Amino acid sequence: MKKQKPERDIEKTYPAKGFVEKLRRLADAVEQKKRFKIQISGERISVPLDAIFNIEHEREGNNEEIEFQLKWSNPEKD
Repeated sequence: MKKQKPERDIEKTYPAKGFVEKLRRLADAVEQKKRFKIQISGERISVPLDAIFNIEHEREGNNEEIEFQLKWSNPEKD
């Protein structure tokens, strides 16, 4: 039987300095064609080289949001 990771939807807020550091590490990894590794709320995540990058803009009333997204599928594991 194949084991699937539990679903998760976490939003984490960082101060400007921490956010910039993470963006800089991401940009460096992408430029160097290396996996981007990050830990979010105790879970270690490794973004593969074939991840899809997109930028999303949302507006609802007076609120606006920009999301920088990285998407990929994990192969099923035994």
